[in-house]
Amino acid sequence: MGRYLDMINSPADVKMLTLEQLNVLAQEIREELITVLSKTGGHLGPNLGVVELTIAMHRVFNSPQDKFVWDVSHQVYVHKLLTGRRQVFHKIRQTGGPMGFAFRAESEYDCFGAGHAGTALSAALGMAAARDHGKSGEHVVCVAGDAALTNGITFEALNNIKNTTKRLVVILNDNEWSIAPNVGAIAEYLNRIVRHPSYSTAHKKIEHFLERFPKVGPEIRQIGHKVEEAVKGLIVPSLLFEEFGMRYIGPMDGHNTKELIETLEWAKQQDAPVLIHVLTKKGKGYEKALEDPQTFHGTGPFDIATGKGPAKKEGAPPNYQDVFGEAMVRFCDVNSKLVGITAAMPSGTGLIKLQKAKPDRYFDVGIAEEHGVIFAAGMAVMGYRPVCAIYSTFLQRAYDCIFQDVALQGLDVIFAMDRAGLSANDGPTHHGVFDISYARCVPTATLMAPKDEDELCDMLWTGLQLRGPIFIRYPKGAGEGVAIKQHPAVLPVGKAELLQHGTDVAIIFYGAVQKIAKETVTALQKEGLSVALINGRFAKPVDQEMLEKYGKICKVVCTIEDHVLMGGFGSIVAETLNDMNIRTPVARVGYADSFMEHASTNKEIQDKYGLSSAAAVQKVKALLAEPATAGKPQQFRVVSTAVDARSA
Repeated sequence: MGRYLDMINSPADVKMLTLEQLNVLAQEIREELITVLSKTGGHLGPNLGVVELTIAMHRVFNSPQDKFVWDVSHQVYVHKLLTGRRQVFHKIRQTGGPMGFAFRAESEYDCFGAGHAGTALSAALGMAAARDHGKSGEHVVCVAGDAALTNGITFEALNNIKNTTKRLVVILNDNEWSIAPNVGAIAEYLNRIVRHPSYSTAHKKIEHFLERFPKVGPEIRQIGHKVEEAVKGLIVPSLLFEEFGMRYIGPMDGHNTKELIETLEWAKQQDAPVLIHVLTKKGKGYEKALEDPQTFHGTGPFDIATGKGPAKKEGAPPNYQDVFGEAMVRFCDVNSKLVGITAAMPSGTGLIKLQKAKPDRYFDVGIAEEHGVIFAAGMAVMGYRPVCAIYSTFLQRAYDCIFQDVALQGLDVIFAMDRAGLSANDGPTHHGVFDISYARCVPTATLMAPKDEDELCDMLWTGLQLRGPIFIRYPKGAGEGVAIKQHPAVLPVGKAELLQHGTDVAIIFYGAVQKIAKETVTALQKEGLSVALINGRFAKPVDQEMLEKYGKICKVVCTIEDHVLMGGFGSIVAETLNDMNIRTPVARVGYADSFMEHASTNKEIQDKYGLSSAAAVQKVKALLAEPATAGKPQQFRVVSTAVDARSA
């Protein structure tokens, strides 16, 4: 007999299995997750932890009529296996395969997309309100991890539940982790509940007692509820979820399929919002993931027997985040006011190095980017030099805080924007291709991007000498392999770096796209052209002197950036030349005004959307073929090389 998993083509097939068969299915799903992700990489730990929970949800509810909303949604791999995507699951997060998060365009079973934390409860509450208003009958189920409770948006939603709907099922998936161990009072509160198992029995015992009296009136039931509150209050003070107007059930075993099914069936019948607190183990079913949940939260390919990824080649360049983390440790030695702040990403940002070396200079605020930025502003008021290490797309969540609480008040905060550029496997929620646009309009801001890891250290050191908000963007992954100076340099603010002089074409790149820029130079030189190569370094302030010089002597200016063209570095260059009345045509190489999908590698996306030397050369040659005289008044022309996703 084959696997039960191979018989599952939709949730209807899950409903046909017995409890014993469902338990076998859970084991098969775990084996599938481990086997596939050992080849592709992905969010292994979170998905191993929600196998029984996801099975129970599809057994009890009727998706897609009933709505499942997943917070962050990196734990939807099991959901995808059960909703018609089993046959393509081997390509998860790869080109042409399913996305690693819920994605509305991918399946009718993904009713709400995600990728950032804290959004699920608000979305679910909105769906419930719309259902109530339209008098339709579907259920809305929100699955949020305990880490989502550290996010302010979740509490804004909690505050509105009581006055919005009487029918909502919230599942609190408590595994004590986000990517790193959860921090703060919420984590301590949940631990306090878990330490008192009698807390979970108070409700059930009173319900069973009242069930003996089938004709009990509303007055007696109200008394029963008050008794229940009193009993729970004696065990754990401050019934947080009950105060928000929700019926709390738990904590319960999140790997007991029978108990999960029974509890969800009960929750379907309630006329009040219900919160079910389930305890799960991140990485359950794979010993290596249980031993190291932080690594296996989101892992690359690995050997199943050892849990180890491919050995790093000897002499391979360090990753940018590691260079940053080591620089923070070194710079803390000479700057007593320097501190590092992360929003639950100690490993991903490299600040785990600071945590280990100087724990008193390290702060983890949880998944709370808005709070993290204002927290940094508060430290700056007291004379400290905070560095907020936050992924480019995650920092978008704190934009108002950057504007109002840092820039407007003239405070000195450095934003180390990791994952600037593409994050191929994770897709549009994680591509950091908007930060130049959203940061450049902040008054008093300074924007920098290094061409390599040594320049990253220089920029961090330079930022510590400057005032106001400082944005330093750098990509995910390995650097260029250049040596890092023992003593970092202070860069002249707003000055580009001339790497090669030329008189026909000026190639100006910004950030870690030097390889593409050099390939473009080489190709154009083979055509007999004299080509200048310039490392932009600063997007704000931009080097006007350099632009004026090469805008006047060259026939074409070409900008290259790992960013959308709208409002990006190329826009800054074109605007600056225009303001100086220099009409030299500008070829901009970057991404279109669109969301780009996930893929197996960054290069696949770059080639598809026009960030390549081939595309740059084509556009430069097209402009050179037009009749124009550099530096003299003529029709102002800006040429984009990006491909619009809607026509790709």
